Amino acid sequence: MARFKKILLTGIRGQVGRSLQQPLSALGEVIAVDRQQLDLTDRDAIRRVIREVSPDLIVHPAAYTAVDRAEAEPDLAFAINAVAPGVIAEEASRVGAVLIHYSTDYVYDGHKSAPYVESDKTDPLSVYGKSKLAGEDAIRAVALPHLILRTSWVYGPYGKNFMKTIIRLATERDALRIVADQFGAPTSSLSIAEATAVAISRWQDELSGTYHLTNAGRTSWHGFAQAILADYEALQTDRGWPVSRVKSEEIGAITTADYPTPATRPKNSCLDGSKLKQAFGIDMPDWRVALERVMHALELESPPV
Repeated sequence: MARFKKILLTGIRGQVGRSLQQPLSALGEVIAVDRQQLDLTDRDAIRRVIREVSPDLIVHPAAYTAVDRAEAEPDLAFAINAVAPGVIAEEASRVGAVLIHYSTDYVYDGHKSAPYVESDKTDPLSVYGKSKLAGEDAIRAVALPHLILRTSWVYGPYGKNFMKTIIRLATERDALRIVADQFGAPTSSLSIAEATAVAISRWQDELSGTYHLTNAGRTSWHGFAQAILADYEALQTDRGWPVSRVKSEEIGAITTADYPTPATRPKNSCLDGSKLKQAFGIDMPDWRVALERVMHALELESPPV
């Protein structure tokens, strides 16, 4: 099993970063930093932190993730998502560290009918997607040992996300209408963290490259919202959570055209995980199973909205 003595983890207040802390701690000493300790818009600060820590593994989930706001803040999105990963890769190479970086389904245009494989042509539709693809390219240009893990529809027990928004709205409103013509695999931050730890434990330099890392299965945002409320309803009484005013079967289905947003989303965000399974032996759980687990983890928060 690969062992890394010192692991630098970014974005520890984010969904994935927080989920990563425990599984990574079993693999080495974790030095975890947030945006106050590592300003990703400051190239000199990035270089300084990495040189001071001198890790042999950098796990980098921190990112600019405000998809719609990025349309009005392209410079900031590119500074964090494109420039910073390139600087991190350069410094990782300098200190001899492996880099694990997270990317997104938004690097694709969503026009393909089948799940995307890693070799498919990228064609992002949004500033966010373009900035994340530029970050991938910056890492590859350094040619260091690395993993770029593309994921999709991330949610979890920590931070703000679609799952928590649906729960909050269902306890505040009398009706919900959710987009039903965009498809993908909701992916739990817990699943991402555990799969990352497995990949690290089985690491070999020849496995460097880009992989798709999502929970298995497929649904729409509407189907995801229905599943969220179904699970929530099953637990709300026993947990003392606010009662949902909208029931899972009552959620209305709308089209993308009915809910315009500043950023264009891919219609198909499904990613094929076969390459990850073949290389690392990682068999990702179905999104429905992962959701149930996350819902149970919400017992750590009261109320969960």
